[in-house]
Amino acid sequence: MGRIKKKGTSGQAKNFITRSRAVRKLQISLPDFRRLCIFKGIYPREPRNKKKVSKSATPSTTFYYTKDIQYLLHEPLLNKFRDHKALAKKIGRALGRGEVGDASRLEKTLKPKITLDHIIKERYPTFVDALRDLDDALSMLFLFANLPSTTAVPPKTIALCQRLCLEFEHYLIVSHSLRKSFLSIKGIYYQATIQGQDILWLVPYKFVQRVTGDIDFRIMGTFVEFYTTLLGFVNFRLYTSIGIVYPPKFNASSDERGGELGAFTLEGKGVGSTQQAIEDTPMTNGGLENKSAAAQAEADKVAALPAPETENEESTALVERNEDQVTEAIDTFEVTAQDADVLPQPQASSTETSTLFAPFTFYLSRETPRQPLEFLLKAFGCKRVGWDGVLGDGAYTTNESDPAITHQIVDRPPLPRESLPALPEATASEVPENGAASKPTALWPRATVPGRTYIQPQWVWDCVNQGKLLRPDMYSPGATLPPHLSPWVKPKKGQYDPSAPLAEQEREGEAEEYEDEDLDEEDGEEDGEAEMVSQRNGKKKTNDVLLDRDDEVKVGEGMDVADTDSGSESEEDEVPGEEWDGIPSDAESDIDEAETTRLQHQRELEAEAAGVPVEALNGRTAPKSKAAEARKKAAKKRREEEEEKARLKMMLPQRKRKLLDRIEFSTEKKNKEAELLRKKRRKIEKAKAGGKVVG
Repeated sequence: MGRIKKKGTSGQAKNFITRSRAVRKLQISLPDFRRLCIFKGIYPREPRNKKKVSKSATPSTTFYYTKDIQYLLHEPLLNKFRDHKALAKKIGRALGRGEVGDASRLEKTLKPKITLDHIIKERYPTFVDALRDLDDALSMLFLFANLPSTTAVPPKTIALCQRLCLEFEHYLIVSHSLRKSFLSIKGIYYQATIQGQDILWLVPYKFVQRVTGDIDFRIMGTFVEFYTTLLGFVNFRLYTSIGIVYPPKFNASSDERGGELGAFTLEGKGVGSTQQAIEDTPMTNGGLENKSAAAQAEADKVAALPAPETENEESTALVERNEDQVTEAIDTFEVTAQDADVLPQPQASSTETSTLFAPFTFYLSRETPRQPLEFLLKAFGCKRVGWDGVLGDGAYTTNESDPAITHQIVDRPPLPRESLPALPEATASEVPENGAASKPTALWPRATVPGRTYIQPQWVWDCVNQGKLLRPDMYSPGATLPPHLSPWVKPKKGQYDPSAPLAEQEREGEAEEYEDEDLDEEDGEEDGEAEMVSQRNGKKKTNDVLLDRDDEVKVGEGMDVADTDSGSESEEDEVPGEEWDGIPSDAESDIDEAETTRLQHQRELEAEAAGVPVEALNGRTAPKSKAAEARKKAAKKRREEEEEKARLKMMLPQRKRKLLDRIEFSTEKKNKEAELLRKKRRKIEKAKAGGKVVG
């Protein structure tokens, strides 16, 4: 007879352990156990059969892998937690004896310092592993950087998160690693590519955050403690990889004045010389004159070149120039057939997009979000970003009338001058030397500077996502902005694409069907109105007839009530088939003719005003047009395709036929959704073309 196995020593019961048993085994408190699991990256597990794992298991029981708990037995942080627990007992005894000085001394001298450096090295053996796990870290740290300081969130933690996030943004600006950004209801999404790894994180808007009491900030604080250590290591590696000294110099006074990115000074290979060259370059009228002088010098050099002696030299130069132009352009793959696959189009190189805003000087109005705009503009090559002094320190210029400004970002529509308040009088400090007080210069929204482009903030995001400069007139102040679409959602075949023209997405004959539906709806509305008018006139005529009959009633006439059924039957037999409808036939015909004449006249007036033939508007004649023939051909083609599919489906086995039915069902559902969206867009475009307001 074999040995009987003891229950709970093999199988799933051995592989899993409950949380209470794990806490007893590690001999630490539950909060310390949670903290240790977050640091080590150990999470609860769900066994397949809870009854086999534990006899008294309930749905609320939490299980862990037994090997994970054994791995925690050798963690050096366990000793730190135990030392902290022993120190808490000593401090409690000292406070119980009234020895407050001894308690504070014990807390200062014996408090254990916890470092997570060894855990970072264990969890991320290579730097690429750390970059892959950076999404959640950046989202959490940017969130805490925008939180107000409370008892649960100390100011030191907020300041540390702000410093690490700004250092990471400085690296993205210098290395031009930022790729895309998107404005959503949750916040602003950013995507950067660092050493081939795509990193996506979320930054909340600069609103006042309302911290509620149903959030466990102890758990979130533990994550923040780990993520700050991780981002510190990542920032150090990133800065040293491009030759920049880490940590950068931090100006506390500038940060107090709202400098943020401007409070840091980078030092390293080529960083200081580039910044000094930018600061020394005069970007005023003199700078513009220097540019024109340089352009004139280049033109003089070209004019001084010897002219080609023969026609062959001219043709050779022309061919070379054309070849250069062709090689610089980006090839595009066009679809040759309707059912062909859509090939991914080549994107512009990172060097082109990194200098997208380099030749411009931007000025941010007071109502625009300064922090994300400054970061985006600088990350894509702009070196000169100015704003009003009330937005903070670190601006290139605070003078809105600076002639070097090429683009001004505003976020309010132009208002009539009568609704604007009067300009304030010049103060004593603004009075010039001659003593005459001059009024301040009237700028936006009272006036615009000639040669300056005024745009809304969405222009920056759309240019970044598309990798090119878009038309600024579509983003002018007060204009209806184009849809801001997510750059990560790629339209698939058969789905609705809001960025593509409507004619490219419609199936064959769909536009004509929509026109027929509109005409049917209009005819139905007109028929309904005519029916309501006729009913109203008919009721009026009926009342008039009844009044006339009441006047003519004589004595003895009226409604006689029969005592028996036979009497009523005899009365019915006397006048067979005569029923009074309330309106005589002559009156009804007169009303119908009058109403028809009136509607005909109204339709003729509408057709004359709209420039449409009367026959097409009335719907009396339906001449065969090319659109109708195209609709018939499309319907016939679809019918033949459906019949062919049905014949082919009959030859399939039942199992594959059911699978094909499920595929067709999901495809048909997607097609209906796309068709509904196209119909809405077609209606909106038609309303805009007609000058109507769509609600």
